Amino acid sequence: MKLRAVMASFFLAMMIVTAPAIAGDQMVDINTATVEQLQVVSGIGEKTAMAIVAYRDEFGAFKSVDELVHVKGIGEKKLAGIRKFLQAGKQDGEQNQLD
Repeated sequence: MKLRAVMASFFLAMMIVTAPAIAGDQMVDINTATVEQLQVVSGIGEKTAMAIVAYRDEFGAFKSVDELVHVKGIGEKKLAGIRKFLQAGKQDGEQNQLD
């Protein structure tokens, strides 16, 4: 029974660690994502997600993911850990390539 509990814990931990990578096949767009969508990214909790959305609402669309360092609670180290899951998609006034 103890081995079963250890194995179950191991697989649960693996699912938690790899979930962003599995779901991460699609990048999260910091210009359109909701607080809930941002929280899918490992390293972004509710407080940080709310800060990203608040910053975007106040200052407009991000031109690049690197601009996240201006958001309270995101420094260079945190940005390095989350950058690979994020993109700064269409900004205000930008036309779609297919239009």
